[in-house]
This record gives sequence, C-alpha cells and structure tokens, in this order.
Amino acid sequence: MQRKLFYIVFLTIFLTLGCGVSYSQDLTKKSPSFPVKNQSDDKKIVPDSTLITTETIKVDSLPKKKNVLESKVKYKANSYAKNDQKKKIVTLYDKAELYYQDIELKSGIIVFDYQKNEVYAGRIKDSTGAYTQSPVFKQGKNVVEPDSIRFNFKTKKALVWNSRTDQGEFKVKAPISKKENDSVYFMKSARFTTAKDIDNPEYYFQASRVKLVPGKKVVVGLTNMVIADVPTPLALPFAFFPMTETSRSGLIIPSYNDSSTRGFSLQNGGYYFALSDNYDLAVLGDYYTNGSYAFRAESSYAKRYRFLGNINIRYENLITSERGYPDYTRTNIYNIQWSHSKDGKSNPNSRFSASVNLGSSKYYANSINQINVGSRLNNTLSSSISYSKTFNSVPQVNLSLTATHSQNTNTEIINMTLPTLQLSVDRMFPFAPSSGIKKGIIKNINLQYNLRGENRIETTDSLFFKPQMFRDAKMGFQHSIPLSTNFKIFKYFSATTSINYNEVWYLKTIRKQYDPTQNKIIDIEIPGFDAFRTYSFTTGIGTTIYGTFNFGETKKIQAIRHVMRPNISYSYTPSFSKYYDTYDSDGSGNMMKQYTRFDNGIFGAPGNSMSNNVGFTLSNTFEAKVTDKDLTKTEPKKVMLLNNLNFSTSYDITADSLRWAPMRVSGGTQIFDKKMNINFATTLDPYAINNAGKRIDTWNINNGGSLFRMTSANMTLNYSFSNSSLENNDKENTQGKRNGGRTDDLFGTNTDLSDSRQSQFKEGEEKKEPVSELFNYKLPFDVNFAYSLTYSNINREKKITGNSVMVSLNTDLTPKWKIGVSSGYDMVQKGVTFTQFRFERDLLSWRMNFSWVPFGTNSYWSFFIGIKSGVLSDIKWDKRSQPDRTLR
Repeated sequence: MQRKLFYIVFLTIFLTLGCGVSYSQDLTKKSPSFPVKNQSDDKKIVPDSTLITTETIKVDSLPKKKNVLESKVKYKANSYAKNDQKKKIVTLYDKAELYYQDIELKSGIIVFDYQKNEVYAGRIKDSTGAYTQSPVFKQGKNVVEPDSIRFNFKTKKALVWNSRTDQGEFKVKAPISKKENDSVYFMKSARFTTAKDIDNPEYYFQASRVKLVPGKKVVVGLTNMVIADVPTPLALPFAFFPMTETSRSGLIIPSYNDSSTRGFSLQNGGYYFALSDNYDLAVLGDYYTNGSYAFRAESSYAKRYRFLGNINIRYENLITSERGYPDYTRTNIYNIQWSHSKDGKSNPNSRFSASVNLGSSKYYANSINQINVGSRLNNTLSSSISYSKTFNSVPQVNLSLTATHSQNTNTEIINMTLPTLQLSVDRMFPFAPSSGIKKGIIKNINLQYNLRGENRIETTDSLFFKPQMFRDAKMGFQHSIPLSTNFKIFKYFSATTSINYNEVWYLKTIRKQYDPTQNKIIDIEIPGFDAFRTYSFTTGIGTTIYGTFNFGETKKIQAIRHVMRPNISYSYTPSFSKYYDTYDSDGSGNMMKQYTRFDNGIFGAPGNSMSNNVGFTLSNTFEAKVTDKDLTKTEPKKVMLLNNLNFSTSYDITADSLRWAPMRVSGGTQIFDKKMNINFATTLDPYAINNAGKRIDTWNINNGGSLFRMTSANMTLNYSFSNSSLENNDKENTQGKRNGGRTDDLFGTNTDLSDSRQSQFKEGEEKKEPVSELFNYKLPFDVNFAYSLTYSNINREKKITGNSVMVSLNTDLTPKWKIGVSSGYDMVQKGVTFTQFRFERDLLSWRMNFSWVPFGTNSYWSFFIGIKSGVLSDIKWDKRSQPDRTLR
C-alpha cells in the first residue's frame, strides 16, 4: 500500500509539472486554448494566468477541413447496401442506384468511396454466369451505358470501358473512353452509327481516335466505313460532325448525275441558313454541262400559337441540244408555292391564309428536278390568299379581302382577281323582339346588306405581270339587299318569300359601232363611272314526306325508310330594256340590233326580257333497317341505300316555245362499309331535235322517240380499302395536292428529287400483334380504284366519250419489302394510261427504292440508296434517267 501510494503521488506531481510546462510551450507554439483533463482526478486544469498575460496567443492560420461529402447521397440496392464508415466506402449490390449532386448511376454493383470522391460501377453475374445489369451513368442530359466505369466527382474525370452513348442521331461505342471534364470525352477505336442496335449495327464508322463534346461536335481521326462488318474502301483522314439540338447553317452536298440530252450535272447542292428558331432558308441549285441550270429557294417559318407556313421559289433555265443546231431551244420556267395558316386561337376575329401555286404552264411538264407526274397530268393551277375580319358590332359585320388565281396549263389562260372585296352585314329583324321566338310572317322579316367588289384579270402565260395584263383588267362593285321572310302554311308546309335589290357599278362600259375599214362590229371602251339597278321576286313552298315500308322484325331487312322533300318555287324578274341601245350592224344606217353598254361586265348585264319561271325539285333519300350480325345487339343496324336522288326542272311561263327545261337527275350512295362512293347524273330533254341538232317545239315522244331524250350522262366510282397494320395509314400526297395533282397515288407518287430519303409509301407505327408459331398469311396492302364513264347524245351521236379505269396497289411482300403499281386503261382510246412501278427495301437505317415508268411521254426510272438519318443524308447513291420530254 505504501508503494502504491508513493507511485500515485509521484505520478500526480510528474503529470502536474509536465502538463504545466507543455501548456506553456504550446502557447508559444500557437496551440489552441482548450481544457485538458487530468487522468487521475478527471479535473480540468486551468492555465496559469501569469503565463497567459505574458504570452501572445495567435489564431491558427490553417483552413478548417471541409466535409468529405459536398451534398447528400441517396442510394438503394436490392440485395444489400453496406456502409464502411472506417474506410468511408459504400457498397451497393444488385439493382443498385446512387444519386449524388447531378449524378444518377444505376448498375449491378456500385462502390462509392466518399473520402476520395470516386465511384466504381460494373456488371454482375447471374445464376448462369452471364453478365447483367450494365451501368447507366447520367450526368445532366448526357447518358453513358458502359460495361464498367470509374468516376471522380471532384475532378470530373472518368475511365469508361465499352461505353455506349447517344448523341443526337448518332450512337457511339468505344472500348476505352476517358472523360476529361464535363464537356470533353476522348475515345479510342470508337465506332459511331445511326443504327438502332449499337452492338450489332448494319453499318458503322470505325475511327481510330475520337474527341466528343456532347451536344456540340464530334472530331475523329482516320475513319473507315464498315458495312455488315466488312470494311469498305471509303475512308477519311479526319472528319468533323456538328452535334446540336438546334438547327445550324451549313453546306448541302450536291448529287452527281448525267443526262443524254444535257450532259453531266450536279444537283441539289447549296447552303442551308439556320436564321432563327422561327424561320430558315435553304438555297439549292443544279448545273448541267450543256449550260442548263436551276435555282431554288425554300423557307419554312412558324411562331407557336400564331402561324406557320412555307414558301418555295423555283427557277430553271433549260437548254436542249447545242447552239447552231436546228433543234436548239432555250426555255425559262418558274414556279412559286406559298402555304400559310394562322392559329385560330391567336385572334378569333381575324384570319389570314394562303395557298399559292402559280408559275409557268409547262413547269411540271419540263422541270428537270421535280418529277411529279400527278401534277403533269393535271391541267389546272390555282391559288388563293385571303384575309377576313369580324367586327363584333350589332349587327355583326364581316369583311374579307381575297386574291385568287386559276391557270389552265393546256390553253395557258390565266384568270385572276386582284383583289376581291366582300362586306356583309348580318341579318336584321326589324319587327322581331330582341329575345324570344321569331314566329309568323311579320316577325321573320329580315334584311341583309352585301357588297362585292372585284378587279378581274384575264391574261395568258406570256403576258403574265406585264403592263398589258393590267390594262385589260375589269373592275366592278355589286350591292345586294335581300328582304325575306319565312312562315308555315297548314302546319306541314314551309314557305319562303324574298325580294332582291341589286345595284352594279362599273368603271368602264362599251359602245358598239360598225367599222367600215375592218368591215365588222367593234367595241369601244368608254372609261368612267356607270351603274344599273335591278330587282327580282322569288317565293317557294316545300315540305318533307316520310314513308316506311315494314317487312317484319324477323326479316333480315326489317324496314326501308323513304324521305321525300318536294319544293316548288316561282321567280319573277322584269325587263330592264331602258339600259339597252341600238346600233348599225352592217353600215346601212339601219339601227336594228340591240345591246347594252354593260355587256362583258364581270357581274353581268341587266336582262332585256321578262323572266317568269316556275321551278320543281324533288330530293329523295332511302335508308334501310337490317338485323345486326352481332346477336348481342338488340337494336337494328341502319344502312344508307341512297344518300341522295334528286330531280330538277323548270317551266318558263313567258316563253313562246320550249317552255320546259331539260330535267336533271343526279344521285349518289356509299356501299361496302362506306368505302365505295358511287355518283351518277343524267340530263333528260322532253323536246326533239331537227336534223341540224337544234331543239324544236315538238315532244320527243311525238317525234318517234321515248318520253325523254337522254342528252348526257356520267358515272364515277371510287373504291379504296386496306388491311394495313399501320396505326397512321391516312398519309396523303400533300405535295402532289399543292402542285395541283391528286392526293392519292392513282397518277403515281409525288417524287421530289431534292430529298429522295422520303418513302414512296405510307408510313406509320406498325401495330404489335402476338407472335404466332404458325405461318402468317396476312399480307398488308392498300388499293385505290377509280372508274369513270361519260355518255353524250346531244346531236343523236349516242357516243361514249369517256370510259376509263385506274387502279393503284401497294403491298408489303415481306416486313422489309414494299412494292406498288399505278396503272389504268382507257377503253375509248384503247390504250394503257400512265403506269408506274415502285419498289422499296427497308434496310433498317438505310433505304433503297426504285421507281420505273416503262412507257409513255413521261417514261423514266430512278434508283436511290442512302442513309435515312438527316445528319448523314449526303451518304447516298442516286441515279435516274431524265423523262423523254419536248420543250414547248
């Protein structure tokens, strides 16, 4: 006990003296002032106050250590999540997920060293020994799918093995990749492609070295194109690929071609201007070695919730043969297309739209770039630009300005209105209360005001937009005020009555006189304002008659419903002979011929004789009730037998002869589940004709004929059906419609050679059907069928003037092979009409197609194979012949 007590006292004195000396030295060495515990009595030792006052205490200049983690870590795993706090390592296994700052990492196994700010992720083996659960590394918008990855959060550097990433339309894979920072990757022996399967692509580019800046660019070293794992001789020492989610300006590489009539050529080369997010511009051109050239400017524009549109301007200078030869020709053709639509929500009271297709009449027939037979066979180009405004006043006022254009490509005659002004004031009921039901003849009296003004131009292709075109313009204004009412008679009859007042203003009139030098009657234009006024009276009465023929509820056809709507109308227009003058027709001084100075006016001229007509119309519809094939349904199914069957004629009370007008009969129906449309019409004349083909006042039946003489008849039949498995199978030939052609492919598909990557067939998402082990006999197809028949018997010729059939068929022979054909036969001309064969092979990320017109004035062939992706659209082979055409 004494020895122990001695050791305790000695140790206490030693520790006390030792600590005091140490504390004094620590002060001089900038040690922090914190209490120290005595190991014997666990009491705090307070520093000596004399030492503290004599020594200077300095603050520690070393920065405090930051926390190891700069943000919260969220993680989870299926099997286990182990956190070794001593080593500062988190281990996650089986469907592991880790979220740290802007990093998202999913993998089979994840090891996170939060002391070194490093993470490792890799695959794991399943029960069969196969590797599964490859890492998915996401930072911001960049996603990498490697086999394994090692990443440092602090330096932002990474090592990636067998990385896979999507950059725009590109898919990139590299055995070893190094991430230098947030925006730069270096890859070795990388491959990049637009194929869907990066591990087994149908083609790819093998690059020795790659520098990738996500979302901006890809710079590669020696690059070789590989197709089906076979290296090709196509190689580049280096290449640069811009990568961006927005449009960027750049060159458009031309395609090479040759023609037997114009020599070698470069086509569709130019420059694309990405002017802004709302509009762009592409300038393209062609050049042939014989001197022919073409220029095109294409622009699209859009503003969300406001408007969208596009405009195409095309000009071509075509040269045939060589200068000095007799067949040498030089022709300039052009075409302007403009489409504009306004979002109705932007301003419901104001609307603007445009659909323009004008240019040279022979543009589609002779164009060297756009082969569109549908437009070539159509003989009309039309345009319309309109603006309308609604004023929400009482009554409401509607104002519209419209410019129209109609051009016949055969006759080259152009009709335009520049512009047409229309103003209408809504109906006003002066005798009706502001609210409540308008009942009776007085309360239903209403009137309107309509104004129409036109500046109408008729010219030819050669005079288009030349001074003479505007000198020949005709201008006029038409005011109309209809005063009408309607009422019931005997409960079942509806009667209408109206009085119409019209006033027409012209700025030019004519005067007829005999010219002895030319020995004919000439029209002399008289400038200046002039007007005429007319009025007329019309009334009518009609009703609706319903009839049902019942056959019994047990019958397949339970009932047939017949609806008749007869109507009788009467119209009266007095004679306005006061506007008529006389002129000398042969220079004899005998003023016998009558005319009005308002002849040839755009709104017509006043009548010289009284009109007193009674009109008769009868419209019919037939509908059947049939027993539904579905026995679970209790109600019968309604089937339309005839959508309409109409009869119309008129009787002229004041005429001395030929009082009855020919009867017009027309009708139409839809059958085969409304897939076949049938329309027919005929004209029946009750009067006979003489040997000169002129109608005479003798009934046809009294002249040895039937009750009516059929003077003309026509029938059209259209049938389209499909068993295609595409979700979106309603694609129409939009460009062909804009060009004036058909929306279907009866006249072939619209082919714009400036972008041959577009499919010739309808595209959409294919419906997923269950896979069967048995043979799948279903063959997707779509068929369009059209038949037209025209009969003429105006002068007893009894001749079929038109009798033709057209058909188009598209089918998928295999999931990757598509074929199509468009053809027809003219039974009057006894010849095959336009025929086109189409073949297409889907090569996954490539497309190959072949189009062939074997005979006719538009015979040609074209072949294309190229990559579908727009970023590699210049990698293609495009070969075609020029159609056999004659410039006019």
